[in-house]
Amino acid sequence: MTQNTPGIRSRIDTREARLAIIGLGYVGLPLAVEFGKHFEVVGFDINASRLDELRSGHDRTHEITPDELTASTRLSFSNQIDDLRSADLFIVTVPTPIDGHKRPDLTPLIKASETVGKALKPGAIVIYESTVYPGCTEEDCVPILERVSGLTYNQDFFCGYSPERINPGDKVHTVTQIKKVTAGSTPEAAKAVDALYRLIITAGTHLAASIKVAEAAKVIENSQRDINIAFVNELSLIFERMGIDTEDVLEAAGTKWNFLPFRPGLVGGHCIGVDPYYLTHKAESLGYHPQIILAGRRLNDNMGAYVANRVVKLMIQKGHRIQSAKVLVLGITFKENCPDIRNSRVIDVIHELKDFGCQVAVYDPWASAEEVRHEYGLELLPDLHAKGEASGNGGDFDGYDAVVLAVAHDEFKKLNFTDYIKQNVVLFDIKGCLDRTQVDGRL
Repeated sequence: MTQNTPGIRSRIDTREARLAIIGLGYVGLPLAVEFGKHFEVVGFDINASRLDELRSGHDRTHEITPDELTASTRLSFSNQIDDLRSADLFIVTVPTPIDGHKRPDLTPLIKASETVGKALKPGAIVIYESTVYPGCTEEDCVPILERVSGLTYNQDFFCGYSPERINPGDKVHTVTQIKKVTAGSTPEAAKAVDALYRLIITAGTHLAASIKVAEAAKVIENSQRDINIAFVNELSLIFERMGIDTEDVLEAAGTKWNFLPFRPGLVGGHCIGVDPYYLTHKAESLGYHPQIILAGRRLNDNMGAYVANRVVKLMIQKGHRIQSAKVLVLGITFKENCPDIRNSRVIDVIHELKDFGCQVAVYDPWASAEEVRHEYGLELLPDLHAKGEASGNGGDFDGYDAVVLAVAHDEFKKLNFTDYIKQNVVLFDIKGCLDRTQVDGRL
């Protein structure tokens, strides 16, 4: 029944196709909004409170403004499977995390595939955007679609893959401004998927040779970045022992035209700190045990403990008693000017400091206190003047023995640290964004 894909292509060209976006997070919502300017789109999410917020014009991720939601006139929201049954194209944008043993956790992807299978009709195309290991779409997701729907792959329905490249908090490289890789399970399906995305992606598309190629392209993008950051993190460990500033070295090396401008830091978030484990999992299942990729991961995963140890040493050098020392951590999100706390490695710094016996307070004006409480079991300070477990008498950094700038939010860059440094407070700058004459240590 491959004659159905040309039918969908025609419906794409005439804007008659109906779309369903499964998952309305950082990836799914921007897609739903853009496609909603051209097609009838159902944005599907199992979180009822999330749907209520979006209907009221509020996006807690701050990726989409109320005006942008209003401009997407053909977009509706639902958590009812019946509202998906008219869809010609499904786009799955659920997260793909790792479990406690750093193995791929496909639970969200499996549940999303089951949901789509219940609504799948003959001739439809199911497109996955979630980052996975090569082969996952056709080896793990397609059998679920077939079992639940009773339809046959590449006869009754088709698949596509177009890996997400969303950069949370980035207002320049938005979804339409980032070139999109596309792929399909048949030549006709691939052309239909590519045509669909070309309608909204002004930066253009790249039609990959196969779904597996597109899956591999995505997972190595972040693995490459992870390895490059691991390299400069290792340089930071070496140069600290040599007594030279890593930033000075990188600035000097950066005068060469082809030097890559990576900087040391904590490597978290939903992509870079996760995706390499998907690639290594697949490689190990095939009998190959990766060396470089896993070495980079191990080094990056240990950076939080390294930072905490340096902070403790600096406190000792300044005469602070470590047991019950009061430490303020500025920032818990995985990156600056963004509310996303997924897989933030700041938590590693916090846990290590607590293991030393420190009392740790955390302040982050971008993060949701409820989400932080649920995800990490931490209570955020409501403001810098609040009295928390580790605070002194209130008043910015008053009463703290150390302050760790963990996330480079704009609000933190504007803070005046001078008076508090005079009070013998240790200031450690993980992000390297403060005046070096003010800080006691940085990566």
